[in-house]
Amino acid sequence: MTTNDIPSKPSRNTEKTGPNEHEVIDVQKVDCCVVGGGPGGAVLALLLARNGISVQLLEAHDDFDRDFRGDTLHPSVLEIMDELGLSERLHSLRHSKVKTFSFMTPDGPVTLADLRRLKTRFPYIMMVPQSQFLELLMEEAKKYPNFQLRMGASVHELIEENGEVRGVRYRTDEGWHDTRALLTVGADGRSSRVRREAGLVPVKTSPPMDVLWFRLPRREDEPEGAMARFGRGHILVMLDRLDEWQIAYVILKGSLPEIREEGLAELRRSITELAPEFKERAELLQDWKQIAVLSVESSRVPRWYKPGLLLIGDAAHVMSPVGGVGINYAIQDGVAAANLLAGPLKRGEVKLDDLTAVQRRREWSTRIIQRMQKLVQENIIASALDPNRPFRLPPVVRFLLSAPILRNIPARMIAYGFWPVHLKKEKESPREEKAS
Repeated sequence: MTTNDIPSKPSRNTEKTGPNEHEVIDVQKVDCCVVGGGPGGAVLALLLARNGISVQLLEAHDDFDRDFRGDTLHPSVLEIMDELGLSERLHSLRHSKVKTFSFMTPDGPVTLADLRRLKTRFPYIMMVPQSQFLELLMEEAKKYPNFQLRMGASVHELIEENGEVRGVRYRTDEGWHDTRALLTVGADGRSSRVRREAGLVPVKTSPPMDVLWFRLPRREDEPEGAMARFGRGHILVMLDRLDEWQIAYVILKGSLPEIREEGLAELRRSITELAPEFKERAELLQDWKQIAVLSVESSRVPRWYKPGLLLIGDAAHVMSPVGGVGINYAIQDGVAAANLLAGPLKRGEVKLDDLTAVQRRREWSTRIIQRMQKLVQENIIASALDPNRPFRLPPVVRFLLSAPILRNIPARMIAYGFWPVHLKKEKESPREEKAS
């Protein structure tokens, strides 16, 4: 299929979508339509635009400002941003750096990962609000005339012809729109509408926990980085956000109704039991609206594609919050997709083998990290959440952290994953040079 094979349509028509009729007020044609303006979709759209490919990015919300989204940029992504020439601008944003992961056990403090040992220009995890990160990417992408961003664009269905996805139908405040595309990419998160419309069903696992997210003030004299506190049946994870702590209170799967019934006073008491220094600050939690609930899941779609369609990021594989790697894997998906699909898109023909290559490049790295997350959940987190027994580190973890030759493995896996991705270096096309 080539771009020219996509049939043109009048600028205004009426088409049936199920039982209702919707007047389509305009039809656009692009090389690639990316659905979902999260990190993976934004990076992919930027890279394609840099390659001279016409790309439309559709984001359902009116802005990027949503709370408790993934804010952790690991060394793998920081190196990609450096390759894009955006590192200096990124680091000019207000941010904090996490260099170590440590937690307190009954046997004393334990450092799980020390990123300062890594041989990289960026031996840390950068904590920056995702909204600001996305705005930086969009500011860069808008430099290219072949890029367009539509906010408040809610995709409702895929346009399919002869067994191939040819684009999407979406709605804005102005009405219904069609985008015809050689390739459609679903990057619209764990509840992906694109995935559902394509009939691609994820295989889910059920991690043993959910997470309550909230923020409390941070004092200047308090430690930096990321820390965790383990108590009998409770876990508290603290992420340094400069003048605030972003806090994850880990609970047993399905136990939220019981916790809400016990009330905020009991929750504050439990927080103080784990972190006595928060005794006064915990009193600031006076309303359940201050607390966001993350229903933790882990899943993977067996096949990430069908003719004319590719899934990336959470749409293809939902990651557990263990290690905070989700945003980084989504971005690496976007980079891998751009590396492998820019050529076919320029030629005007994306074959099924091209889409298969993207999944092949990224799937094993994803499966390995999901397996590691599952081991942590089953052998550390599940044990810590059991109120009937004292928490102890499993022997294999104690051995891993005590052996000098093995000590860097957790830091490297958190920083890069199993098989990191970098930008493909190609000579700029005339269209890119003009856009620059």
